[in-house]
Amino acid sequence: MDLRENKEYMLFVKALLSLKTEEECHAFLDDVMTKREILDISQRMMVAKLLSEQTIYTKIVEETGASTATISRVNRCYLYG
Repeated sequence: MDLRENKEYMLFVKALLSLKTEEECHAFLDDVMTKREILDISQRMMVAKLLSEQTIYTKIVEETGASTATISRVNRCYLYG
């Protein structure tokens, strides 16, 4: 299923695109996600950044606390979209 066909997903995307300041972004994320969800996504973003810098898995685990399974999943998305 293409997520772009999902009304709820598209509403979320449009809400993200409407944010203009860092403060609006913080408030929005606090409203729609749990702290754990925000931290999980943030961790995956850092994993993607480190993978793009060709950092080895053991260093990524050390720096982010992400599991090797999470790193592998992020790496697949990074490499293959």
